[in-house]
Amino acid sequence: MSSAVGRELVITGEPGLIEAPAPSVRWESWPASRLAHHGAACCDAAREWVLAFDYSQLNAGDPLTGPRWLRHKFKWGPSPWPMHWCESVRRDALDCGALASITQEIYTARGVRNFPAQLVQQYSHEATRHWSLNWEGEQVSCGWISDDTIYHEACAILTPAGELKVWDPSASWWINPKQFGGYGSLLALRVLDLSGEAAASYKWGAHDIALNRWHHIERARPDFA
Repeated sequence: MSSAVGRELVITGEPGLIEAPAPSVRWESWPASRLAHHGAACCDAAREWVLAFDYSQLNAGDPLTGPRWLRHKFKWGPSPWPMHWCESVRRDALDCGALASITQEIYTARGVRNFPAQLVQQYSHEATRHWSLNWEGEQVSCGWISDDTIYHEACAILTPAGELKVWDPSASWWINPKQFGGYGSLLALRVLDLSGEAAASYKWGAHDIALNRWHHIERARPDFA
């Protein structure tokens, strides 16, 4: 965790994009968050409740639809780790790792191939100081914050066309592959394939995303440039 993410980033160099500085942070080797299971009925029931509730909310809709109901059910906030399924459903607030882990289970149950997505984003010093105080107040680690950048987790899905889409369950939106800098902008992305299969590469907008590698996300040129 002491190495910089920038040492692992791949500059993809797509035409029409401008290089942005690589973030100097320490999250390159962090594993994606995953809810634990007690191996007992408590966690079985919690997981089945989540999947049944999602099924009712989807109501025969498009299985690629983002599960926005998660943010109606749970606020985004500090979560203690490790966390089990039975503990997660009793909480009022879940952090990005818990929300992403649940989202991945939901898409798997829908029959949609998906992957853990790890992000580095840039905010403001005021925002990160505020979040640090909130996490410290709950006696939860602030290791996901470094200066004005943060480590974040989401869920990448594979569409029938063989392209990636990245759903941010903390914000309840699809992340735009075109990034222009500024508050909340995406600096780096890694999509993990935990299946152990041969490495693959998929399109995410104009980006070629090779699985299991950090990619530097360059800033797009404004349309009027």
